[in-house]
Amino acid sequence: MLPLDKIMETETRQCKKCQQSFTLDKDDFSFYKKMDVPAPKVCPDCRFKMRAVFRNERTLYNRNCDLCGHSIISMYNPKSPYTVYCNECWTSDKWDPFSYAMEYNPDEPFFEQLEKLIIKVPKSATYSSSATGPNINSEYANFAGGNKDGYLIFNSGPGNENCAYSRGLIGSKDVYDAYYGDKIENTYEGVSVHKSNGIAWGQNVSDCIDSYFILNCSGCQNCFGCVNLRHKSYYFFNEPLSRDEWLKQVSEISGSFSKTEEVKKKFAEFSLKFPHRSNNNLKVTNCVGDYIFESKNCQNCFELSFCEDMRHSFSVKRAKDCADMIGHCRSSELLFNGVGVGAGSRKIICCWWVESSQDVEYSFATVQSNDCIGCDAVKNGSFVILNKKYNKEEYKKIKDKILKELKDNNTYGDFFPSKLSFFAYNETIGQDNMPLTEKEALEQGFRWEENIQKTEGKGTKKSEEIPDHIKNVPDDFINEVLVCTECSRNYRLIKRELEFYRKMLIPIPRKCWNCRFVDRIHRRGPYKFWKRVCDKCEKEITTNYAPDRPEIVYCENCYQKEVY
Repeated sequence: MLPLDKIMETETRQCKKCQQSFTLDKDDFSFYKKMDVPAPKVCPDCRFKMRAVFRNERTLYNRNCDLCGHSIISMYNPKSPYTVYCNECWTSDKWDPFSYAMEYNPDEPFFEQLEKLIIKVPKSATYSSSATGPNINSEYANFAGGNKDGYLIFNSGPGNENCAYSRGLIGSKDVYDAYYGDKIENTYEGVSVHKSNGIAWGQNVSDCIDSYFILNCSGCQNCFGCVNLRHKSYYFFNEPLSRDEWLKQVSEISGSFSKTEEVKKKFAEFSLKFPHRSNNNLKVTNCVGDYIFESKNCQNCFELSFCEDMRHSFSVKRAKDCADMIGHCRSSELLFNGVGVGAGSRKIICCWWVESSQDVEYSFATVQSNDCIGCDAVKNGSFVILNKKYNKEEYKKIKDKILKELKDNNTYGDFFPSKLSFFAYNETIGQDNMPLTEKEALEQGFRWEENIQKTEGKGTKKSEEIPDHIKNVPDDFINEVLVCTECSRNYRLIKRELEFYRKMLIPIPRKCWNCRFVDRIHRRGPYKFWKRVCDKCEKEITTNYAPDRPEIVYCENCYQKEVY
């Protein structure tokens, strides 16, 4: 632990995993002192991968509940060693997590004992946060809560209804194929769309209505193929048209797959003519990162909303004074190095899915508990180690032994060892955000899954046989098995999906939902930051546009002058 007189220093270290240098500043040291953990010896990227391999959002498998026997969808590969229960059984009183208690053995490494425990204790088929409400008629939801009629929806809720193939939604309705949005309706293929209705193929959009192929637009209505517009109506590729002419031009394109694909290419080329902001943050103060909204003092963060004093965190909402977090965090503070931790939690260190708890370390799926270390699925627990209850004095004595072992091994403050991960690297958000080859994953100590579940070779309709225009698609088309043009995976439409396409005049997609998801990740941009200079004033900026990318990138001041 650093002495107090060292707290204010900035220090450059070499990552013990990748050997790259990284810098810790005075705010980092102050936070670690507050949490009473050592300053990390692992760089932010490697720390992210260590956590991300524990978060499988959308690689789902068919299996049966090991308690009731019902067929379920699960994030756990059927060949994994875990006992898996459906969500209903897992949250029921049909089993007792304390019945799996293990006596701590000071002669055996702590993580080896924890590994034995997590293999024995039943797992919930998917992550469903009780704090954000139940998922209703939304079996294919994961790391989500408070969704109704959802289908393949991830990291979303509460308040969503009839949303599918999406990630990062809150308070939204009738949304398909979106990534990161709040309070949106009737939206398709959106990336970072907020408080809008009737948007298709939009990115970085706020307060817009009935617009298609728009980028970095705000307060617009009836715009098509537009970039960097504010409070405009009936614009077509940034040119004003009369209402009748605009409707005529748009109607000639809407609903046709071939014409939509032509517009995609045209719009991609058109958008390169305009400057892009160095980041997509809105209403922030002293923040470095991207897709940060209504937050302050957030450094090196990505996809944060309503947060304060955050560091190195991803996909977090309504948190304060936390570092190295992935997901959730709602109404919580003093969280460090966790995945899916939140719902009013405080002082949680190196945990996975801990809610409404405090003073918990190195634990899994622990709820409404305090003073726990090395636990799995504990509910309403106090002074618990390896699911065994102790009195306060016994607890402190054993916990001190565990922490001494971890500190002596220079692993205290690191996330769980990758061998404890429930998932292979390519099953997780690690592969979405910091992709590795199989060789790289194995070299870095992660597993790799060769047989990720998907159906192939059962197609009944080839891509070229799909009607070009949505108006020519019959009702029984939902019975057809389609073939992805990108990966050959089979996929089908659900009934309300076809109804949505008809309402929005969207042609039938030729790619499967998974490939479409990956495309949106590419549109979003990488979870990585570079130093480069503003293409107008040459001021140094931090951005997730790599220096060799073709976009024109401006600093905030130059961009605002250009747009307004």
